[in-house]
Amino acid sequence: MKNKRHEAILELIAAQPVATQELLMELLAERGIKTTQATLSRDIQQLSLVKQRDAEGVYRYTLPPASAAEKSLFEEAVISVDYAMNTIVLKCRAGMAQGTCAAIDSVEHEGVVGTIAGDDTIFILVRSEADAKKLSKKFKSELFPSGR
Repeated sequence: MKNKRHEAILELIAAQPVATQELLMELLAERGIKTTQATLSRDIQQLSLVKQRDAEGVYRYTLPPASAAEKSLFEEAVISVDYAMNTIVLKCRAGMAQGTCAAIDSVEHEGVVGTIAGDDTIFILVRSEADAKKLSKKFKSELFPSGR
């Protein structure tokens, strides 16, 4: 349930300005996801969401511009990182690929053409094999410092 809620939160804040936890709870309820304020507060913290002013000057929840949210989700979700030619493959825990993919999309990685996620797998298309090697190495070193 938590993974589904996290994915829904990331989708909602990407689709529209969400300025308050109350609005976020209402939007989740419209999707059939009932939650408490305390749970939502923990979700916001776990996803590393921040409130920032958008282009129109409206405060809204967003993923931070740095990779802190990505790192947090990766540590929880990603099982392995590999690449073949110009495609990076991330294997995730069941149900966590889409939320993790949304975090990847929120950070502009050099050379990334696009991403696609299923239930437990993310494909990242990059421009060259050199880009794939570089980004895979970055993911592995940042997220699996023990060399996993």
